[in-house]
Amino acid sequence: MNKKQKLKAEGPPLTVAVAHTPLGLDAASTLQSTEADIVEVRLDCLMQHLERVRKVLCKVKLPILLTARHPTEGGAFELSPANRCALLEEFLPQAAAVDIEMRSVNAMASVLHEAEKHGVLKVLSFHDFQSTPSIEKLQQLATKAREAGADIVKMATKLHYPADIIPLLQLQALSANFPTATMGMGPLGNISRLTLAAAGSRLNYGFLDCPQVEGQWPATRLRELLEEIIP
Repeated sequence: MNKKQKLKAEGPPLTVAVAHTPLGLDAASTLQSTEADIVEVRLDCLMQHLERVRKVLCKVKLPILLTARHPTEGGAFELSPANRCALLEEFLPQAAAVDIEMRSVNAMASVLHEAEKHGVLKVLSFHDFQSTPSIEKLQQLATKAREAGADIVKMATKLHYPADIIPLLQLQALSANFPTATMGMGPLGNISRLTLAAAGSRLNYGFLDCPQVEGQWPATRLRELLEEIIP
């Protein structure tokens, strides 16, 4: 088993390659640091392939971000908090970071405790698949995330109109002193991810194999674009 890769909360924009299918997981095992910075393993989506996950994770060369998403925020298989805790805790020793939704902070406190204990970064997240909340609402959520012990705050929202990106840009600007990741989903998601990365979004997600949500770039292409537009 490879030694766990380290990851810092602060720094320039990073490209996260999302592995949520068996083929994506296989692709993650061959990624080099020139192609992406982090691999996100969507354990909820890979529930039927856990033995494959166990075999492949030790081959991944990049830092690993673990996610077992809440069903209300895009999670697969309607997993209970207990099931998601068990999944994350099994693979936590190989992780550099773990993503927990704000709504799950209390239910998954044991995972956050273990992450803190072992130096695994805590990404506390919020996903709105219907709309983009106001800047006031986003700020409230970001403040709660920081108070709950987040190392990185993540906000992903649905964009219907170009102006919907404004609250995300505002949050990014107002969070200059705290690691924050913002991104749009939907038809305007692709352009928003470049814009928000240029504005300082710490984590910027692209797909391996096939998109996980509308608005994602292929991970390696996203990395290329970010290298072009960010000094």
